[in-house]
Amino acid sequence: MNVTMEHLAPCKKLLRVEVDKPEVDAAFESITKEFAKRARLPGFRPGKAPVHLVIKAFGGRIEEEVRRKLVSDKFHKALEEQHLEVAGQTELEVIKFARGEPFQFAVTVETAPDFELPEYKGLPVKREVRAVTEEDVERALDLLRDQRATFVDVERPVQAGDFAVVDYQGSCEGKPITELAPTARGLTEKKGFWLQIEPEAFIPGFSDQLLGAQAGEQRTVQVTFPADFVTPQLAGKAGQFEVTLTQVKEKVFPELDEKFAQALGAEDTNALREGVRRDLENELQYSLKRSTREQIVRELLRRVQCDLPESVVAKETKTVVYDIVRENTERGITRETIDQQKDQIFSYASSSARDRVKTSFILERIAGKEGLKAEPNEVGNRIVAIAQQNGIKPEQLVKQLKDRGGLEEIREQVVAQKALEFLEQHAVFEDVLPGGGTPV
Repeated sequence: MNVTMEHLAPCKKLLRVEVDKPEVDAAFESITKEFAKRARLPGFRPGKAPVHLVIKAFGGRIEEEVRRKLVSDKFHKALEEQHLEVAGQTELEVIKFARGEPFQFAVTVETAPDFELPEYKGLPVKREVRAVTEEDVERALDLLRDQRATFVDVERPVQAGDFAVVDYQGSCEGKPITELAPTARGLTEKKGFWLQIEPEAFIPGFSDQLLGAQAGEQRTVQVTFPADFVTPQLAGKAGQFEVTLTQVKEKVFPELDEKFAQALGAEDTNALREGVRRDLENELQYSLKRSTREQIVRELLRRVQCDLPESVVAKETKTVVYDIVRENTERGITRETIDQQKDQIFSYASSSARDRVKTSFILERIAGKEGLKAEPNEVGNRIVAIAQQNGIKPEQLVKQLKDRGGLEEIREQVVAQKALEFLEQHAVFEDVLPGGGTPV
């Protein structure tokens, strides 16, 4: 076998492979014998048909199998010979293939980036010195009370902090808003709209002009849409809304008592406080660990400069875009608004994808150097965790992964996590106060 390599780009190579005639003949002979053993031809017992008849009947399939086997075997040997690691797309071109002739083919392949690992032990990490305080617990309890608050109709003028239920019609430059911004139907007209009376609620300055109004009262509200308004056609322009106040509602918080605690599954208020404290401490530890790993990754990205296989980056970019669109859709952002920001979304996704792909290659190299591997039970545990998050059975997820070749992706995730744990264990920590100060 003869192999030559041409560098097309930093992460793109062209391999030209020529398989000698004797090897091609041997492959044809071996595959033909396999077909002959299984061949069923009229007038012959299974496996007893003459070879020339087998070739006549199955010649096309024999050639296809020989070509597939030679490409598979020789391509992998060529990669080993040239010390290449496939990372992205491969494109095969058969140049010459026939019985009794050398086999020539070429493969364009995207490879893993070539870079020197920097010193990765002792990476600097700033660790905030934080603890859960009584104020934190009180804020969390207030949030729980806020989540279970009720809204009571009141027969009085609107005050700051109230919720006003309004009907409105909006215009801009003397025209219905949809004439300037066709997708902004919700700004043109709305009935039964709940508005909290706070300065920045809805459109800045809108709710302040309803202070003192009573149910049944009508008011004209003048606003200036902010320069960074979500609907760009209205940004910086003056708007007018004809508003009818239909209800005034006051937000009422439940008492922090045993009834409230028991409704949340706690025995009493003391048990509720302890449970809230434990949750906050767990959240704090998770936040500190995430900050540590983000700093480690940023430092690795800073220390390593390399090109990346473009097909891998493109695939990851699509994944990031999909995640952004899905998350925004779940938050209630309209498809029209998402489409208006597609350029910004793609730009962010492309940058994020490059960092993800680069990080993946660096962590894989570190794991290889340190002998970190994904054990079968670790891969299994990861699959179970993902299945639970998605509300499906692990067996179902395994089937899905096998169907799309995703088991290797799970293995890579496990290895990456082990590499991050290793780097965290060998990092050099500097304790700092929240905001960046140094502890006394």
